[in-house]
Amino acid sequence: MMKIGALSLKNNLFMAPMAGITDLAFRIVVRSFGASLCYSEMISANGLIRSTPRSFRYMESSSEDRPLAVQLFGSEPDILAKAAMIADESGADLIDINMGCPVKKVIRTGSGAFLMKDPQRVAAIVRALRHATSRPLTIKIRSGWSPASINAVEIARLAESEGADAVAVHPRTALQRYSGRADWGVIKDVKKAVSVPVIGSGDLWRPEDVTGMQDMTGCDAVMIARGSLGNPWIFQKALSSGSSGFSLSSPLPCEREETVRRHLELAITFRGEKMGMLNFRKHLLWYTKGLPGGARFRKSVMEVKDKKAILEALREFIYSGEPDAPGG
Repeated sequence: MMKIGALSLKNNLFMAPMAGITDLAFRIVVRSFGASLCYSEMISANGLIRSTPRSFRYMESSSEDRPLAVQLFGSEPDILAKAAMIADESGADLIDINMGCPVKKVIRTGSGAFLMKDPQRVAAIVRALRHATSRPLTIKIRSGWSPASINAVEIARLAESEGADAVAVHPRTALQRYSGRADWGVIKDVKKAVSVPVIGSGDLWRPEDVTGMQDMTGCDAVMIARGSLGNPWIFQKALSSGSSGFSLSSPLPCEREETVRRHLELAITFRGEKMGMLNFRKHLLWYTKGLPGGARFRKSVMEVKDKKAILEALREFIYSGEPDAPGG
């Protein structure tokens, strides 16, 4: 168990915020495999204070989706503070500020990883939000803007001094985006520099990576992102590996089928059949990536819009070359 501010968590494995991916359906799936804290997709602070329907939809939750961290992005302290109050009133269990997104449309607004260029603005933002909400408050940062300006330690210290309850570090620079290797040494440096919990992220593809990051950096928690795509079992495996020294084997065909079916049903429940199927399609591609015959399967179902037909094709694909499926 660990704590961020007053929030108690059952373990130190978190689901990272990912735009277009960490919706309610996906969060419920990864929680079922052990993720103790999940983050919303990043939400525009401007969108919240303007009552944009899409911004509020990103905060939709359920009793199965707790505790929920709501991640905000923006560049103006007063606007972010107002958005934090809205998120607080909407039931967020934790509020996070995105200071790491390297996407151009976010950078152009002075938000996301662009804030790594302006430590004093970072301090002003954290200060404003600390006054606006009593919820646990965290920031998610990069190593720095560029290799010549690695300032994660400076930013983390400023955030702590202004009242942040934890700092998440993705140790790539903004200019790296998602290329190259994550420098876990930066996480270690931040951990040495602050007393609040430090959450490590970056290049967590296998259960061994989770334990490796913790051992190398001393970080208090890890935040799994792309390593969970099509592989929500990574949380269960990491928990098993951490407690026993042995990771679980790959999911059985029946377990894979049940998880994919449940994810699709949840997507349809929360978004309706048309949008649910559309949003789920990318997850179906990830669930079958790397499996024998996966490329052929993905090509065959790309244009299929009927739920029943997709599930039947999925079942046939998963059990191809396997013993008869249950009930088959």
